[in-house]
Amino acid sequence: MKVEKIQKLKSGKYKITLDGESIITYDDVILNNHLLYKKEIDDGDIEKIKEDSNYMLCYHKALDYVTRHLRSKKTMEEYVKDLLITSNEKKKIIKDLEDKGFINDLVYAKAYTSDSMYLKSSGPFKIMKELEEEGIDDSYINEAIESIPETDIYDKLAKLIDKKLKLDKKHSAYQVKQKIIFDMVNLGYSKDMILDILENYSIDDTSTLETEYKKYYAKLSKKYKDQELYYKIQEKLYSKGFDYQKVNEFMQNKRSD
Repeated sequence: MKVEKIQKLKSGKYKITLDGESIITYDDVILNNHLLYKKEIDDGDIEKIKEDSNYMLCYHKALDYVTRHLRSKKTMEEYVKDLLITSNEKKKIIKDLEDKGFINDLVYAKAYTSDSMYLKSSGPFKIMKELEEEGIDDSYINEAIESIPETDIYDKLAKLIDKKLKLDKKHSAYQVKQKIIFDMVNLGYSKDMILDILENYSIDDTSTLETEYKKYYAKLSKKYKDQELYYKIQEKLYSKGFDYQKVNEFMQNKRSD
């Protein structure tokens, strides 16, 4: 069969025109199969060109996928599973992308850690867990986490806590602190660091205490009177986490009003 024409397309691919058909392929396939020098090819040559072209199509799909966004090796291995090539060819694509630096789990881990720390609310422990789920080696994870200065982590956590404290006006000081500890630990921050930052805050929940008192007074005064009413209100305020001494002083003032 005669190679009549080799034409470069706008996409960067090539169109090989034969006697009775045409094949869309890549420059590497043309060079590797010496098509610039061969004028006549047989059925075996055509089959190999088609196989090589399919491999290059899959390779470029994987290359496009990894260059649009940094990917871990595990993610790329999952991606190539669905490509219509042999198992060995899938491994070859992964190795080639690694050799050329397109897949690099250390680079991925550092970029992921930086984005999570500076662009999101995630803390070190959450980031570590997410990287582990991506199949990143422990040594790479540790190196990535250690690349973030501890002062940056502390400052980020302090800002998150400060924002929480300013927004929460519905709970007692105790409840606010417990909720912050729970939320920040879930975000991946050290409990010791959380407590260290919280020590710098003195939460004034007087207005919240007043609000809760009025709410319980309106509800319980329909059923209880005098000392029993105040006792029941005290119980409710204790259960909300308000400071024992502060509640007692507050209730004494209310009784004397």
